Amino acid sequence: MLGNLDNEVIFKKAFTNKIVFKAFVRDILGIEIDVDVIETEKRFTPKVGNIDFELDIFAESTDKRIAIEIQRVQYDYHFDRFLHYFLMLIAEQQKTAKEYHIDQTVYVIVVMTAPYTISDKNGQPILDEVLLMKINPQNLKGEVRDLYGHQFVCLNPNHVESSTPQQIRDWLDLIYQSIHSPQRSVLNTDNEGIKKAIELISFENLTPEERTKAKNKEAEKIVLMITDNTAKVKIAKKMLFKGFDNETVMEMTDLTLAEIEKIRKDLGMIK
Repeated sequence: MLGNLDNEVIFKKAFTNKIVFKAFVRDILGIEIDVDVIETEKRFTPKVGNIDFELDIFAESTDKRIAIEIQRVQYDYHFDRFLHYFLMLIAEQQKTAKEYHIDQTVYVIVVMTAPYTISDKNGQPILDEVLLMKINPQNLKGEVRDLYGHQFVCLNPNHVESSTPQQIRDWLDLIYQSIHSPQRSVLNTDNEGIKKAIELISFENLTPEERTKAKNKEAEKIVLMITDNTAKVKIAKKMLFKGFDNETVMEMTDLTLAEIEKIRKDLGMIK
């Protein structure tokens, strides 16, 4: 039985292992990297742009030319937050630079474990399994000039696409199955990184301390979900009293139609 990679304790145990980390980076980004230290809850001192932010998992290559950050997100965020982290990692290099030149290439990988609840600027839902963003200029002909190479990658195994390359599919399967079918997982153990991750997060290989920490994190998540849902219900009630229709309330609160109908019934608006 696999531990749940939606759990912070389990996720960090797997991806702070050098074999897993290097294989994950290789398969997702297509680069080989050597690292000395893989940090968790990374903060920068002094703060970047007077903003204090924390990175789930952070490592630099031994030659100091590549910085990698992995961010696990178990519930939906606006992409502004991810963009902020990405740009702050680039800006952080300017603190000690004598010139404007940026020596390191920055990569940010965000792992989502819940379906997206956001839409693009045209109102179309985001339903992509893999999203990529690269920072490089291009000319009017659309030809890209490889000056920086900084990359942001967002992975969401809840939106399966047949075009996803197999080496990325292996990791998305690991993440998804650890959450939804931990007792019946079918994974590519020919990939050394996947095989090592399975070994690390298998329930029988978790220490009593890790199991306790993991349970505590699950409890925290439940409390957060309850608190978040309570706030959504309060907003929904206010909107319904002001005469907003169900579709608008759904869009603004992410509550389901059934939940909104129940609120209407509780408020005596329908019988």
